[in-house]
Amino acid sequence: MTGDIGPMMLNMLTAIVCGGLIGLERTYHGRPAGFRTHTLVCLASSLLMIVTVYHGLWFSGGAMDTVRIDPTRMAQGVMTGIGFLGAGVIVKEGLSVRGLTTAASIWITAAIGILAGVGFYLVALVGTVVTLAVLSLFRWVESRMPILVYANYSMKFDKNSVMPETVVRDILYDKDIGVDKMSYSVVDGGAHFEYLMTIRTRDIRNFQLLSKILSSNESVIEYKIVPNGD
Repeated sequence: MTGDIGPMMLNMLTAIVCGGLIGLERTYHGRPAGFRTHTLVCLASSLLMIVTVYHGLWFSGGAMDTVRIDPTRMAQGVMTGIGFLGAGVIVKEGLSVRGLTTAASIWITAAIGILAGVGFYLVALVGTVVTLAVLSLFRWVESRMPILVYANYSMKFDKNSVMPETVVRDILYDKDIGVDKMSYSVVDGGAHFEYLMTIRTRDIRNFQLLSKILSSNESVIEYKIVPNGD
């Protein structure tokens, strides 16, 4: 048992370092599941795999002649169980969904922890570097790509002075903003009429220009523009 302590500690240390690095990136970008969460996920995955890899230490005498353990079963259990934690960081806000990237980072952190637990240190470290590159470098690439930006958009009017839909669309099109979906509802006990829609543009600054126009429009009682994020 004493001779196995060193490799076990190295497995745990590798998991702490790898999970901590990924968690720091998430914490830096203000995600609730950050440094501590990712470190614990990676360490827990490593510990569970250590238990399986060193299962020979559980038994004494000739017990190992009759016991067979498949380490891949533990890995499958870890990756299945981590799905519950990943689902907990996914939040639905109206028509948008946030937290998918953090959920994916938790999932891959668990996989890196498994690699550390079985002693694949180089693969675990390479996986950590690649994960950080995807989370950080790809964010920079995304910010410079000509991609569509989506937002949930709502406008509220007095029931007796509703802006016609054609005017609403013209205001959006004038700012190079397209409409994907639109719905209509009467709210506040029938006192107000509300447009709800998903809008898109290639320049997020167009949402700011739209906000200025709406702020100066006296017929708009209330409006909300919520860009979709990860």
